[in-house]
Amino acid sequence: MAGYRDRYPRKPPRYLYLRSFAPFVIAFALFAILLSSLSLLSHYKSPASKQQIGWQSWDLVRVQDKAKAAAEGSVNGTTGDEWEDEDGELWDGMGYSLPLDNWDPLAPHTTGLTEIAVNPCYMPPWLFPSYCAPLSTPEEDKLRGKWVIVERDLNVRSGLWFLNVYYRRTRRLDVPLITDLRIAPHPLPDTLKSDLDGWTLAEGDLHSGVWPTQDELRLYYKTKAQSVRGSHSRRQAVVDDEIITELDVVYGDDEPFFGFERVQGGKVLQAVEKKWESVDLAFRRGSYSPPKAPELKFHEKGDFKIMQIADLHYSVGKGECKDTDLDPCDGDAETAKWLGEAVDAEKPDMVVFSGDQLNGQKTSYDSRSVLAKFARPVIDRKIPWAAIFGNHDSELGDDRADQMRHLMNMPFSVAKAGPKKVDGVGNYILKLHSSDPSHIHLFSLYFLDSGSYQKRTVPWAKWEYDYIKPSQIDWFKNVSSHIEPISRPFRPDGASDLDKIWASRSRSPSPAARDPTPILAKPNAMMFFHIPLPEAYDEPDLDPAGKVMMLGNDIGTERGNSPVNSHMLDEGILPMVAVEGDDGGMSEVKVLAHGHCHNQDRCQRVRGVWMCFDGGSSYSGYGHEGFDRRVRVFQISEYGEKVETYKRTTSGEVVDREVLVEPISGEYR
Repeated sequence: MAGYRDRYPRKPPRYLYLRSFAPFVIAFALFAILLSSLSLLSHYKSPASKQQIGWQSWDLVRVQDKAKAAAEGSVNGTTGDEWEDEDGELWDGMGYSLPLDNWDPLAPHTTGLTEIAVNPCYMPPWLFPSYCAPLSTPEEDKLRGKWVIVERDLNVRSGLWFLNVYYRRTRRLDVPLITDLRIAPHPLPDTLKSDLDGWTLAEGDLHSGVWPTQDELRLYYKTKAQSVRGSHSRRQAVVDDEIITELDVVYGDDEPFFGFERVQGGKVLQAVEKKWESVDLAFRRGSYSPPKAPELKFHEKGDFKIMQIADLHYSVGKGECKDTDLDPCDGDAETAKWLGEAVDAEKPDMVVFSGDQLNGQKTSYDSRSVLAKFARPVIDRKIPWAAIFGNHDSELGDDRADQMRHLMNMPFSVAKAGPKKVDGVGNYILKLHSSDPSHIHLFSLYFLDSGSYQKRTVPWAKWEYDYIKPSQIDWFKNVSSHIEPISRPFRPDGASDLDKIWASRSRSPSPAARDPTPILAKPNAMMFFHIPLPEAYDEPDLDPAGKVMMLGNDIGTERGNSPVNSHMLDEGILPMVAVEGDDGGMSEVKVLAHGHCHNQDRCQRVRGVWMCFDGGSSYSGYGHEGFDRRVRVFQISEYGEKVETYKRTTSGEVVDREVLVEPISGEYR
């Protein structure tokens, strides 16, 4: 008889059943942990993202010590080799790893190009980047770099389809880099065969898609092996000034953007009147750093001159002359010529472009080409300059931020983008300091973006001019409230290097020098913005003799202000007084300077603040026959206590000279 245990075997313990499922449970748990980790990592901004390494992850980078940079840099904590990315981060072009797989002509690359191609596409390349790019393989990408599109259409106004230049860029040391470019017809003429012997023919026709059809045109490039030094384990490329580091497309016949030069061999496309502007290729060698403007400060005798240039209305091409009897007349070129003459005659310490640098109206379809030329007369003379935007500057695209980045990367520019959380682009302050060792802040220059056009609620609504927003008013009040009062009128310190100045002042004392009673007050200020306030058309003040405080011209009756009054005058300017606790109207901002209204060049004082128009400086902007184009000059003297203005016209005449702000004496003004 079988035993009890044989007939009724004991059931296995429950944990044995669980053990049979354990591998599955563990596998599921590990899989869940993996999914969770991947999810978390996808939301984590890694160091590679910070360093912008991109696909070449083996590249070595260093992290900049910003405190050290601030200590070793210039007054603003930069050394001049930095550039600012979209997030406002400062990047050092010689130390940081810049992204290789996107086109950025302002980035200070030192990496070279390995290959170039010209590729047509029937679809917009920005919508179908993979489809429109030249063919490639992973092996070619690793060796020579991925294809990068130059985001400027060669056929922008002349072709049946899109046509773009592409290039590869690499950090590898074992790949030859491009050192020269040449445009030539195809087939290659016998006269050029010896010159281009050993050069590489780039894939693609530069005239592909042009209508009417034109003869085939090709691009050739020359390469050179990199010079390498160091041991096998720690090799690095020797910086070579011959290496081409960036490509660009130039529209129009003016100079390329700063740091670039045209490719030899002729234009890609010649201009055809009333059809399209000329098109050309340009390149840059090395890493370009624009010359920096000197510090803005008063001369030893206490004077500082500002020239205001308004409403240039430049186009990609020549620009059409408007409302003038000048014949012949190429609008932009004639304007640049006379502005150069005005700058030479006045020799300003600073120039302010007060908006509408671009014409809009379909003639300034490429802002980069226009920005490359509008300030040339000033830059060529190495004069510091600032700029604000007008309504036409964004008429063909909301690219104010991109334009400002270009402005900040131009020689001798002191323009700033301003805080991102404030409406508009270009809300900033510049301070004029004394030239003596005390380096006192003596005068303030405010710049505001008065916008373009208000958003329309329905498509058929009338376009209305924009206005200064509440966030800008708050920004101004905040900045103004942090300006410390100084002893006015200012006295330079008595250091030995100013003995001659004091001797001169003692022989011919100024009004400020004759008044021994100083007050504690914030420095005087001016403010520049394009579209005027509604109050600019109010009744002007009367002087003590009952005379209307206005001078200049006001041709036409159309008002140039926005219909919306944001109360910038009442809630922003007037409350910010120079003397703490003052209710008597000694406002910090004494003068508002505008553009926008080309046929108005008057100054009038309204409620204690002067509101001045430039009157239009360009033949390319509308005007009035018999009303010369003009620039406005602000002569600041007595270390910021006195402000005088006048205008210089195209005829060389100086008109409407007037003292706007008097030096303080006794009872302050």
